[in-house]
Amino acid sequence: MSAAAERPAPAEQEPSVPAGWRLAYSGKVRDLYVREGALLESAPEMLMVASDRVSAFDHVLEPAIPGKGALLTRLTRWWTERLGLPSQLAPDADARTPEALRDRAMLVRTLDMLPVECVVRGRVTGSGLKEYQRLGSISGVALPEGLEDGDALPEPIYTPAWKAPQGEHDENVSFERTVELVGAADAAAIRDMSLGVYAMGAAIAEEAGLVLADTKFEFGRDRVTGELVLADEVLTPDSSRYWDAEALAAGRVESFDKQIVRDWLAEHWDGEGVPPRLPADVVERTAARYRELLERLTSAA
Repeated sequence: MSAAAERPAPAEQEPSVPAGWRLAYSGKVRDLYVREGALLESAPEMLMVASDRVSAFDHVLEPAIPGKGALLTRLTRWWTERLGLPSQLAPDADARTPEALRDRAMLVRTLDMLPVECVVRGRVTGSGLKEYQRLGSISGVALPEGLEDGDALPEPIYTPAWKAPQGEHDENVSFERTVELVGAADAAAIRDMSLGVYAMGAAIAEEAGLVLADTKFEFGRDRVTGELVLADEVLTPDSSRYWDAEALAAGRVESFDKQIVRDWLAEHWDGEGVPPRLPADVVERTAARYRELLERLTSAA
């Protein structure tokens, strides 16, 4: 039976805090743990746990997507190894990760994160399309006239965003603004690394019959070595738009990400108040598409 045909098991409860660790930060979909007595600001390492929670339009939705956290963790590790990227994993990470969290957690070096979300776009779609329709550009990058949703850009573009504090909206910014935020050297380094990783990822996705429409990366600096390291998730369906190449050639967009969730929410919620609960079929179809993406990428390698 293919991954797409399987039905997800009931969503599991979020795991309890493992012995010897404490919850230091809880984001929309990720939780960070540090050793008892340590502070996130100074701890040399932490547990980065991917939950089954799903977010869209800056809201965490209910119910969760069963198995999502484990899948995203597995895919991030697969991409890191496949691309030969410097790993954020701490020494002996596998052996020292608590058993209860091993499928969805990574024991990582704590980094000083840069406040820039590094977005690379190969297609015009989503929020980038709306900005293009309004301004003829995305994050200050001028684009040809007449582009429509899903069209390929002449070449991939780097469209960074300022990563706002929790509870605030991220803000699309120009490259010049990132220079002001992190300095010229780091701004250029994360731009070039983002474009390079996107190019490699898009080529591998193409081998699996997939189009990598866009993706976003985050970078941090190792507190000991000073090295800039690609952090958090890498080319997952939560941070990227994957489309089926054959369907796209026929004029259809078939997504392998949480677009199913976004589309349903856009049709059933006006953006005011608390978002409605996701229906079971939306949860099931999203989980199935996530699993199919993993299967297609890893089996094509």
